[in-house]
Amino acid sequence: MIKLSDVSFSYADAPALAHINLAIARGEALALIGPNGSGKSTLLKLLNGLVLPDEGSYRFDGEEISRARLRDQNVAKSFHQRVGFLFQNSDAQLFCTSVYDELAFGPRQMGLDEAQIEARVGDCLALLDIAALAPRIPYHLSGGEKRKVALASVLVLNPDVLVLDEPMNGLDPRTKHFLRDFLVQLRSAGKTIVCATHDFEYVDGVFDRAAVFSMRHEIVREGPYGEIIGDRDFLRGKNIV
Repeated sequence: MIKLSDVSFSYADAPALAHINLAIARGEALALIGPNGSGKSTLLKLLNGLVLPDEGSYRFDGEEISRARLRDQNVAKSFHQRVGFLFQNSDAQLFCTSVYDELAFGPRQMGLDEAQIEARVGDCLALLDIAALAPRIPYHLSGGEKRKVALASVLVLNPDVLVLDEPMNGLDPRTKHFLRDFLVQLRSAGKTIVCATHDFEYVDGVFDRAAVFSMRHEIVREGPYGEIIGDRDFLRGKNIV
């Protein structure tokens, strides 16, 4: 479903990704692990089309994702509907005056009518057990509530792929366990999940595979999640644990 071929990317003159080759199958759950600054967040932005390769190619369902293609509004709308991105910082994702409008924003941009929007928003509020928050102002919520609202605002478009940047970051243990169980449900429903994480304790059973980044912005190891997480000597050598 997703194929990166020899992808490199830099911010000005600061390398962020170096010759990345990665294939992700439909329905697979992939963890990106590595030290801070190794390129995980940049890769997630690239998968969502927020940045594009300086070199190499990114293909989604066989079609190359490029600046030229994303200038076509129909292509861009379809792509962003199929790939949902949960930012590490929920405050960067929430900007409406109520939780209801936060969830309704994406479907409205996609041109759905209000009856469809109301049904989708209601379903997602119920799915994440946040219906009571619908009239609330997002900025007044707790960190865990914000994370659930941000996730609901992504899921309301029913994306095929969920791209998550450190979704457990800053959450209390109870909310981490809730989110872990919810990710397992999404995986069981056939969603493709790509997630940067350091919270190994809280994501057991979520991922099929892991890709390990080094501070040279390369993928230095790839394989079954349990096998890689179990190799603590390797992870310590890469400054990951």
